[in-house]
Amino acid sequence: MAGTVASVGVVACLASFAVGFAVVGGASVAGQRLAGAADAAALAAADAASGAVTGDPCARADEVAAAVGAQVAACDVDRLVATVSVEGSFAGLVLRASARAAPPPSL
Repeated sequence: MAGTVASVGVVACLASFAVGFAVVGGASVAGQRLAGAADAAALAAADAASGAVTGDPCARADEVAAAVGAQVAACDVDRLVATVSVEGSFAGLVLRASARAAPPPSL
């Protein structure tokens, strides 16, 4: 009987660890997806600011972020440098990522 109780305790402990690791893994994936969305949105805004594509830079950033399920929280364009912050959620938590894009420096 004591062995059964110990076995059930070990299985319950391992199951709780597995659930915890799955949640942490899911949050990590959501964070990386959000970082990718921020990068893409900043690149889109920088392209619009440089004239490579038409349109308002922050509107372009919003279009790109929305395509991957994120929302633009902040968009700042200073000359050709675009800084974009996007927000998303995971398990009821708000996640935020930022990125900056600009033309390469001249040599």
